[in-house]
Amino acid sequence: MPMPYVYGLGGLLGLLAVWQLGVWLLAQTMPLANLLAPAAALSSLLTLLTEGHLSPHIWASLQRVAVGLLAALAVGVPLGFALGLSPRAEQSLSPPFQFLRMISPLSWMPVAVMLFGIGDAPVYFLLAFAAVWPLMLNTASGVKNINRQWLELGRSLSATKTEMLFKIMFPAVVGDILNGLRLAIGIVWVVLVPCEMLGVNEGLGYFILDTRDRLAYAELMAAIVLIGIIGWALDAAARYLGRRWRHG
Repeated sequence: MPMPYVYGLGGLLGLLAVWQLGVWLLAQTMPLANLLAPAAALSSLLTLLTEGHLSPHIWASLQRVAVGLLAALAVGVPLGFALGLSPRAEQSLSPPFQFLRMISPLSWMPVAVMLFGIGDAPVYFLLAFAAVWPLMLNTASGVKNINRQWLELGRSLSATKTEMLFKIMFPAVVGDILNGLRLAIGIVWVVLVPCEMLGVNEGLGYFILDTRDRLAYAELMAAIVLIGIIGWALDAAARYLGRRWRHG
């Protein structure tokens, strides 16, 4: 086995040991904490997966993430091009964008419910709001760093504005967009769980709330572990796309 994988496995085993130690210490004064132990959580996770209880929640969460990211891409990439291409637009829009970026997406939860009602719509809005900033900023940075010789070559060949955009500029910033997408996935996956406590009846966030109400702590820890696994897989997929683009 390659050494990086050995080190990674060692790190995970160390995390597992810290988890078990923490539960053992907590159980000295709170016996109920034994339900949070790794063995109980992993056993519960296996049962929930094999019996299909988690499948609807997983797909609901992934669907919301996909919609939120697509909406953020549709808004963030064009805005990033506008900021990168126009100094005037950057001077005018950067202050309000930086102000909005520093507001936690979760702060908008009451407003989102008031505007969109109960259901998936406010979740989509909050996820898109959380994801749009890294996509916009990475796109703008990529546009600013485009090799000027490529642009001069396009102009010398009498390329139209559309051809300049789609045949020179956009391919040049795809790597930056993918970097922004990776950051956006991490943010969205973290924001998703509290957003799914807004009144929806499916999703991993809803499932955690349900296990808390049922005092099913082993299932709660199982859901937390699953959230970590899926988030890790999403990040790995984003890294893979980035590597494929750079080496493709």
